[in-house]
Amino acid sequence: MRGAVDGNSSLGLEDGAWPSKGALRLWLRALTFTNIVEQRVRTRLSTDFEVTLPRFDLMAALYDTPEGLSMGEVSCRLMVSNGNVTGIVKRLEREGLVGRQTRPDDRRSQLVRLTGAGRATFAEMAEAHEGWISSMLSSLSGEEVEQLKYLLGKAKQSVVDSDGKEERR
Repeated sequence: MRGAVDGNSSLGLEDGAWPSKGALRLWLRALTFTNIVEQRVRTRLSTDFEVTLPRFDLMAALYDTPEGLSMGEVSCRLMVSNGNVTGIVKRLEREGLVGRQTRPDDRRSQLVRLTGAGRATFAEMAEAHEGWISSMLSSLSGEEVEQLKYLLGKAKQSVVDSDGKEERR
């Protein structure tokens, strides 16, 4: 669709029916920004800690929930399949970074928690991660960071509020 921003009439759209070029450019810039940052974070996690981004994300979810999460809850939080979570949890368990135990209220479900070693390992990675992000965004002032956070939050809410309206056209 990148090349389809010109010539609305050839697409059978009425004037003003197609999103503005500015909105499309914003989306492309946001996508490019996200991809660049994500790739750099992936590289640094791999180089500095020999860990993948999915493993880091799973450990972050568990770090924020010391009481543990079910495998299904982890899947929902990370927006990945149960199979993906199971594989990552098994590897982290073998390394002594997470532990599993049967839920007291539902014997069919297991809670996953970071071990002490897992919490320490993640804390070290999280501190480095924060430094990388700060370094990448160091040319922005504090005020610019706050403005960008606000505007991205507003854009996110706009997408949520659109509720698929563009699909019904």
